[in-house]
Amino acid sequence: MEREREALISFQNIVHRFDDLLVLKGINLDIQENEFVTLLGPSGCGKTTLLRILGGFLEQSSGEVYFDDIEITKMPAYKREINTVFQRYALFPHLNVYDNIAFGLRIKKENETIIKQKVEKMLNLVGLEGFEERSVTLLSGGQQQRVAIARALINEPMVLLLDEPLGALDLKLRKEMQKELKEIQQDVGITFVYVTHDQEEALTMSDKIVVMNAGEIQQIGTPTDIYNEPENRFVANFIGDSNILEGVMIEDYRVSFDGQEFECVDYGFDDNEDVDIVIRPEDLDIVDVELGKLTGVVESIIFKGVHYEIVVATPERELIVHTTDNSEVGKTVGIHFFPEDIHVMQTMESY
Repeated sequence: MEREREALISFQNIVHRFDDLLVLKGINLDIQENEFVTLLGPSGCGKTTLLRILGGFLEQSSGEVYFDDIEITKMPAYKREINTVFQRYALFPHLNVYDNIAFGLRIKKENETIIKQKVEKMLNLVGLEGFEERSVTLLSGGQQQRVAIARALINEPMVLLLDEPLGALDLKLRKEMQKELKEIQQDVGITFVYVTHDQEEALTMSDKIVVMNAGEIQQIGTPTDIYNEPENRFVANFIGDSNILEGVMIEDYRVSFDGQEFECVDYGFDDNEDVDIVIRPEDLDIVDVELGKLTGVVESIIFKGVHYEIVVATPERELIVHTTDNSEVGKTVGIHFFPEDIHVMQTMESY
């Protein structure tokens, strides 16, 4: 498989079965050095299985895993330059913060002076200076997570694996930790491989997102690419709110749906090919009827704090509109959008 530059991690045709259940169906994925890569998908899609294979906790049924150009399938977990932070942190309740963080170095019989220097560096990195003697059982969820990250990073791995580490935190703390995790990754300059089903987490933190479903990769790209250029209906539905319509690609730069033809910016499809079309709710504007490309009746309005979510019923369908302008239920309105707001995708049947 052609790569832009040599990958730090390379999954090559990874297949995994649990008894008769096929969990991974031939995964090919390259991860570069210093990337923050998120494996994103619904429960049961195979993302945690792939992470466990990389960490050495599980062996694939077939395929190869390369780490820094070395095939590591038979290499035990403790010999891999990889550490893992789990959702439940797995801290030692009988040890204080300092001793939890120092644990790995003591197992390696590191000099205590060096251990002290490294623990102090980690405490500073994760914002826990002054907590050295605190029992981990008295820490908040966010503080416990910081200890788990420091304990993993102190061993100076080339890669840190994070398996839904924010899942146990409340919404406000989760948002704070998203920002802090990205900053930590940039500060230490190592590869993070992060597993989550939370789209906002993936969009907020990642350099690259790998969208998975039913044991297969649906799309790989930057957060901007994944959101603005979804490759299929599953990705468009899973990442953010979407209006997904069936249409026909008349020719390059011209598509039809809901009985009308519209200019678009997409090309490369067959003439008159059946396609799926996504238009994000924030790309639709409610205007006067005579200014709209479509016409409909306002069916419902929900105030979401930052915007109104307005459902407009056209003769063909219901469209979701996100706008800062309020409207009126029962009012006939126009719906306006620009050519670049129409994103054309292959239908799922084409895959």
